[in-house]
Amino acid sequence: MPKEASTKSSKRKAVEKNDKAAKGKSKKDPKAPKRALSAYMFFSQDWRERIKNENPDAGFGEIGKLLGAKWKELDESEKKPYIEQAARDKARAEKEKNEYDEKKGDSGSGDGEEDDD
Repeated sequence: MPKEASTKSSKRKAVEKNDKAAKGKSKKDPKAPKRALSAYMFFSQDWRERIKNENPDAGFGEIGKLLGAKWKELDESEKKPYIEQAARDKARAEKEKNEYDEKKGDSGSGDGEEDDD
């Protein structure tokens, strides 16, 4: 009997979780600028194919673990190009976000949403 109760409980929790996500999450503006990538993400983009070629039988999760291990092995001088790339991307993202916010502010609330007063 306890198995049935836990199944019902887990289903109930899943439904509650979905309801909360649907209510609290607003739609993202497709014109909004992309967020900046981290140094690790630039590293991952650069190394993913190499890791795949070295480990052809590895699945997605395993490749992620191997990338993480490789990133930890790198010393600061090897990480430096990725850190610099991330800093440039962060500056780009901040600039684009400021321009987006200014444009959004100039047009009032022209983002397609109406006020329900």
